[in-house]
Amino acid sequence: MVSNERARLVLRKTRRFARAQDGNVAVIFALAVIPLIAFVGAAIDYSRASATRTVLQESLDATALMLSKEASSATSAQLQADAQNDFLAQFKPEEAKYGATNVTVTANFSSSGGTSVVLNASADVPTTFLSIIGYNKITVGSSSTVRWGTARLRVALVLDNTGSMSQSGKITALKSATKNLLTQLQNAATSNGDVYVSIIPFVKDVNVDSANSGASWIDWTDWDANNGTCSGAGGGGGGGGGSYGSSSGSMKSAQSKCSGTWKSKNHNTWNGCVQDRGDEAQPDPANYDTTVDQPNTSITATLYSAEQYSSCPQAAMGLSYDWNAMTTEVNKMSPAGNTNQAIGLQLGWMSLVGGGPFTAPAMDSGYTYNQIIILLTDGLNTQDRWYSKQSDIDARQTMTCDNIKASGVILYTVQVSTDGTAISPLLQQCASDSSKFFYLTSASEIVTTFDQIGTNLSRLYVAK
Repeated sequence: MVSNERARLVLRKTRRFARAQDGNVAVIFALAVIPLIAFVGAAIDYSRASATRTVLQESLDATALMLSKEASSATSAQLQADAQNDFLAQFKPEEAKYGATNVTVTANFSSSGGTSVVLNASADVPTTFLSIIGYNKITVGSSSTVRWGTARLRVALVLDNTGSMSQSGKITALKSATKNLLTQLQNAATSNGDVYVSIIPFVKDVNVDSANSGASWIDWTDWDANNGTCSGAGGGGGGGGGSYGSSSGSMKSAQSKCSGTWKSKNHNTWNGCVQDRGDEAQPDPANYDTTVDQPNTSITATLYSAEQYSSCPQAAMGLSYDWNAMTTEVNKMSPAGNTNQAIGLQLGWMSLVGGGPFTAPAMDSGYTYNQIIILLTDGLNTQDRWYSKQSDIDARQTMTCDNIKASGVILYTVQVSTDGTAISPLLQQCASDSSKFFYLTSASEIVTTFDQIGTNLSRLYVAK
């Protein structure tokens, strides 16, 4: 009897508890807050895991590139040991990697379908919030493949050497940045010929080397009319004759001012500079200044017009993997003269395909080629062969940029504006896409930007 009473008492209290509103709310909230915390915390834990995976991938890519130097000659055991050591030197779990543990890396070399080294890596990232619901770690992994013998890189560096580059430390920064970039590209190459680089310093003109004075791709018409000696009655309006060594441009030639006998100078006195391709007074209707049509002696407008430009820059250097010679080339660059980005671009493009001043190594059908032009300039266009109005020069350059991109060449443009010049719509449009246009406001950014571009180019070998 007593037991029945106690049972009825427990039943009544249970029913009363079930009907109590305040207690239910507290219990429901307590139960609901657990998955809520887990959900919010999961986002944080997964964010940490994602950040770790990014560092893992970067370290793996760098390791793969380093291993490609030795992979073909190393034993499997050596390759694995070097992969472990090189990777851990890049990826340090204790340095803001959210305590990653159980870091592993494996390396395999293959000569099937082209030589390659394949790396795989994984790491456990401890969780903070997900551990509430029993998940104590997130495992992240990635892979990286470096192939060689199947891909090659050709890069044309079109570099502004105009007078304004002497300001705000720009030419010094450009030299340093370019040499760093050359080192990156050299390190990306496994064998000679994997990476070729040309260097095209430009001002109003480009120097194609005075040693080419006997080349058939040069048009001497303007140069002969402006560099010579006037003799005889009223020579040059001076009464007794005179010697001339002026730039040609679109002004009245020195020869036309000579009322006596005109004798052009020997072509071996030419300083190496050439102007835009085209007709003397205007661009040719075929727009040879915007294309890489091959020079043809039967079509004068396809030839490069010689000019004795007083601010002739360092001579351009065609595709090469002579890294020491390229460093010497960069060290000799000196700022002077006006700006004509278009001729730099045209000759940079020509250096990739060959023709005129340049001999490009033949492409092997067994390889895939990535062709790149990097244009760096600190100013707006001020003068070309025919124009001194920026909009006219920009119109020619727009055509050149469009033609370059249509050919499949990747075009980077870098604008250095230390004087507050606004972003150039022309340079933005010229770039292959928005990620390949850079607007810099200090000379020091040239170094970091070239480093970024160099990293991107090196990774053209990396198939993630």
